[in-house]
Amino acid sequence: MKTFPGMKHFAVLTMVAIAAALAAPQAVAEDKPVRWNMQSWFPAKLPLAGTMGKEIERKVRLVSGGNIQIRFNEPGALVAPPQCFDSVSSGAIQACWSTPAYWHGKDPTFSIFSAVPFGPEWPELLAWFYSGGGRELYEELYHKHNIHAMPCGGMVPEASGWFKKDVKSIADLKGLKMRILGLGGSVAEKFGVSTQLLPGGDVYPALELGTIDAAEFAAPSVDQVLGFHEVAKFYYFPGWHQPATFYDLMLNKKNWDGLSKTQQAQIEIVCGDNVRQLIAEGEATQSKAIKALQAKGVDVRTWAKEDLNELHAAWLKVAAEYSAKNPGFKKAWESMQAFRTDYKVWKDLQDLDKLR
Repeated sequence: MKTFPGMKHFAVLTMVAIAAALAAPQAVAEDKPVRWNMQSWFPAKLPLAGTMGKEIERKVRLVSGGNIQIRFNEPGALVAPPQCFDSVSSGAIQACWSTPAYWHGKDPTFSIFSAVPFGPEWPELLAWFYSGGGRELYEELYHKHNIHAMPCGGMVPEASGWFKKDVKSIADLKGLKMRILGLGGSVAEKFGVSTQLLPGGDVYPALELGTIDAAEFAAPSVDQVLGFHEVAKFYYFPGWHQPATFYDLMLNKKNWDGLSKTQQAQIEIVCGDNVRQLIAEGEATQSKAIKALQAKGVDVRTWAKEDLNELHAAWLKVAAEYSAKNPGFKKAWESMQAFRTDYKVWKDLQDLDKLR
């Protein structure tokens, strides 16, 4: 038989590939079984916020053939959710399903990796994080606390908030008590808002009892399930404070380092797929939720351009203040801003609305 150039090389590669394929199951079989508990901030049945956590449990078991099992635990089942960070850091629990902005009080830099006011939307956020230097800064920050984390889902653009009374302009925010997360809360405080961070299950009673006057939590499909429309009728957009929000899987770093490369890859692949699922499912379900809320008497409002400009100007001041106080925040913020400046060249060339 005539031998063509490259056939011998191809045959060698084929033999190597076959050998690797045969060896792979053996390598996986030799990995020590992993049985971890994961504390969730969100109840399992809560759309996106909770269901994505349950997907971690399901998908990890499937892709590992049962070798890795990360058990989802409802809020408070292991520890109170606010104790997640310290518990994972110390190794008291192995994992937590949360969002980095919940650790704003420990270091505001965490909020850069969760939700940035007027920040990047999902395509740009993923580009910066995975190909623009964001991931390295994120891991450096978490590793200081003996935690290894990775984005494992998140939230599509959020609503700006629920208000019990009509807010005709930003000036009407003064004096309100509002549940709002992280950096968005720092911006709201510039307009005289008294802010606090409440878990999802505490927001409804706080609105009902008048403990707070307004609240932001998530996207419409999530807010609808929590019933906020029953106690507040004015629903504002766009979600300037959270255009895209990372949720992450936090793991004790010593435990993570003890996994095989195969096991680490399996968890990372699951989290990557969770992000894909979150974006697809999140974007597909919001219109239906908004229509359902409007049918129940919700008054959907949008901020005037002038109001958004004021909010944006206030955000830039907040970012400058945090940067002046916190070198880590400054480094992450400047990294994101530099990437966005370059990205804008590409984004503007593809902006059909601007070019039309």
